[in-house]
Amino acid sequence: MTTPSIRPRVVVIGGGILGASTCAQLARGGADVTLVTAGSLADGASGRSIAWLNSSGDRTPEYHYLRLIALDRYRTWREQHPDSRGYLRFDGALKWAGEGESFRDTFAFERANGYDSIWVDRSEIARFAPDVDPASVAEEGAIFNAGEGWVSLPDLIAALIAEAVADGATVVERAGQARVDVVDGAAAGVILADGTRLAADHVVLATGPGVPAQLAALGVTVPDATPTAFVVFTEPVDAGVTTVLNTPRVAVRPTPDGRLVLDADWAEQSTSVADDGTITVPEESVAGLLREASKVLAGHPTLSAARIGAGLKPIPGDGEPVAGPVPSIPGLYALFTHSGATLGLALGELAAEEILTGTPSPVLETFRLDRFGADAQDDAVATGAWKPVLQK
Repeated sequence: MTTPSIRPRVVVIGGGILGASTCAQLARGGADVTLVTAGSLADGASGRSIAWLNSSGDRTPEYHYLRLIALDRYRTWREQHPDSRGYLRFDGALKWAGEGESFRDTFAFERANGYDSIWVDRSEIARFAPDVDPASVAEEGAIFNAGEGWVSLPDLIAALIAEAVADGATVVERAGQARVDVVDGAAAGVILADGTRLAADHVVLATGPGVPAQLAALGVTVPDATPTAFVVFTEPVDAGVTTVLNTPRVAVRPTPDGRLVLDADWAEQSTSVADDGTITVPEESVAGLLREASKVLAGHPTLSAARIGAGLKPIPGDGEPVAGPVPSIPGLYALFTHSGATLGLALGELAAEEILTGTPSPVLETFRLDRFGADAQDDAVATGAWKPVLQK
């Protein structure tokens, strides 16, 4: 194999898990890569994620397969990085249905697809999740997914960026709102808030909930179902929580420093947004999450909030990930997904490989922008969006 004399220049916009993962993989692959982020690393959706690692429930076969690949990458990371065991855990997850509902069909679906799913009667809860009060579990029982887990994304992002920098990457924090520099219809780099231009052969847009608006400014439409959301980080609690809990009224997972992270759909729906974008989280919703979490935990510990993480939760219009080149703008690659925590390592790897080799990944075929009516991938090939800049 011949070594190219010129390293491809790539600028990644976004300091969350997708941006950090892609940056690390690009640097590892030999690119001259710069990551720019408006504020500090992990200060967006990645810093306020429940970060449940899973492929739970009813999903399309393609999405389920992608998530299984993603879980595999986390297990590989954990084995290769022994120090990650404080912030990356696979202690399983427990979920049960609400009143008037049943998870029997969900269990049957998961088993039919080969997913590690165990039905647990209420009398057996202590064996699988001693941190849970069995009386809070649905009378029909619960589903325990032994292969699921959680990750502290800020810790993972810090580790990824450290590796990227060691491999020659440059990281620019607090750069303000950067935008893609389009010249003659193609991505030519990035313009920072202060007007600084960073030239590039490829630009990766990985700004979470900001992706649809940034693409819209370039004339590209991506259906967007992004809602406002929030999580509660508790004060440290001696509750011995190890599993991820997905209950009818609250989701719970531990943190490396002994706290709990809590969220729920009903609580998110209680938020309001002012004209200036300020998100208000009702105090009663915070108190409600704390109460609901205490109810499901063994011993019903008293929980108090240490801080609230509120913002936008990135969700594409059809719920499926968006990953791939923007056909109408050669050189621009977009990543936009709800499941950034689960998909983080895998999408970064797959995106970097596509950019560096110019070869589309079959794994990402169904997650392209063209499913929303954009130009066909064949047009992207014709215009050079798939032109490789580095052979591996």
